[in-house]
Amino acid sequence: MFRPDSNLGPPYGLLWFGIFLLFLGVVWTYTGKAWVRLHGWVYRAEEPNWFWWQVAQCWLCGVGLIGYFLYKVYGL
Repeated sequence: MFRPDSNLGPPYGLLWFGIFLLFLGVVWTYTGKAWVRLHGWVYRAEEPNWFWWQVAQCWLCGVGLIGYFLYKVYGL
């Protein structure tokens, strides 16, 4: 039957989402345009605080998810 404590394998979905967030952060950094939820598009020249906050969130979440994936696969 089903064993709830069985190892189902590494969380590849988190790895791919982390890579997507890193890619999104790179694209937004180079284009100077980022999407902020409930605020719309913000531009680096017009609203630098909102822009860099959103880009930093993408970078940090992406690195965090990739790090979590590596932790689950390789451990400490």
